[in-house]
Amino acid sequence: MEFIANGSPLVVSRAIEEYARGQGHVAAIVVPWESDATALSMAVTAVKSDGWAIEHTNLGTIHLVDAGAERTAVQVAAEPPNHPEQEQLAAVFERFVRQIQSRFHVEP
Repeated sequence: MEFIANGSPLVVSRAIEEYARGQGHVAAIVVPWESDATALSMAVTAVKSDGWAIEHTNLGTIHLVDAGAERTAVQVAAEPPNHPEQEQLAAVFERFVRQIQSRFHVEP
């Protein structure tokens, strides 16, 4: 899935991180070693807490590429987890992606 969002990749990544944090069951963080001055890569994980233990399960990647004019191309790729709850986790990722698209998408 791809769409355009207002703001630079850094601004969009911070907004996505904040939105994910507010959801509580998903985390989205910038992966610095896969990013550069014009593009950022974000890992999206499912978060499951059990007391002090926190389990992160990789769900997919969001690539943010500078599209000029203070816009960012958002490219989303699912990475189906090797996990007993694969279908449920895939649904969590799909729902999160739909939510960020509806929240940040702008018409080209």
